[in-house]
Amino acid sequence: MSEEILFVDDEDLILDIAEAIFEQQGIPILTARSGEEALDIMKKNEVAVVVSDHHMPGMMGLELLSRIKTISPDTVKILMTGFADLETAMEAINRAEVFRFIVKPWENTQLVKLVLDALRRYRLIKSIVRGDESTMLSLVRALELKDPYTKGHSERVAGYALSIARKLGLSPDVVKAIQYGSWLHDCGKIGVSENILNYEGPLDDAELHIVRNHPIWGADVARQARLADTIVNIILCHHERFDGKGYPAGLKNGDIPLEARIVAVADIYDALTTERPYRNAYSRDKAMEMLVSMKGNMLDPELVDAFSAILAEENSFSGGHQ
Repeated sequence: MSEEILFVDDEDLILDIAEAIFEQQGIPILTARSGEEALDIMKKNEVAVVVSDHHMPGMMGLELLSRIKTISPDTVKILMTGFADLETAMEAINRAEVFRFIVKPWENTQLVKLVLDALRRYRLIKSIVRGDESTMLSLVRALELKDPYTKGHSERVAGYALSIARKLGLSPDVVKAIQYGSWLHDCGKIGVSENILNYEGPLDDAELHIVRNHPIWGADVARQARLADTIVNIILCHHERFDGKGYPAGLKNGDIPLEARIVAVADIYDALTTERPYRNAYSRDKAMEMLVSMKGNMLDPELVDAFSAILAEENSFSGGHQ
């Protein structure tokens, strides 16, 4: 059974436009003209993504998406509305676990990107639930293509984080959780536009807010895939700072889970040692010098020392510095 995309709207014109837009992309969609018809389709198909209007006769979109949450919890839900008010938004998030909103009339490329992001989210969740590591990694790699400068980032972060975890003598279960958490730490960027990820200048407040929400969105993916709390916490907390000035919650010191503090060291080191649009990659020695300067403010001092010792051992084996 193939994964389907379902559009629900009581206006034939809207459904015809949606069909034409996705047909141009070579993507067939299913359509329904009411909540009841949509639920009937859900029973007969594997629906990966539902895009539903909110204001419809009979069953409203929010009620439909709430029911879909119960009968098909992994289906990713998008709510269309002619106007977005805070009350509807909060109810949609809390009651129906809506992934995103789109306001009509939409911009076609925005709609296609949103639905494709939702489809990636669905496939990632399914691969995690199945324990299919090869598919999970391929989806992570596809996500990294949104920002060409992060190609291979998640796997490199996992390598560095695992070396720290083993240096600390952590249990095999925790080491495995760190591996998964490292692979998935940026999976919340599924919902962040390429325009924002690749923008070379300073972000405005709205764009910064979106970027700073990616740990929350990623943790939601992990929870939906029923991953262990340790993995969820890595994804949620890898941008917290040791001094409490990080995000999303402003945790500090030992309140930040150890596993997330480990991944934070690995994440920053890899960012420093890879090329970015605005600078060249730093050498290993320079990057390590910068990590040392972050001890006690951004990073856990003990973990920086542990990582420094690991790199020193590697240098002694290789016979020099890089």
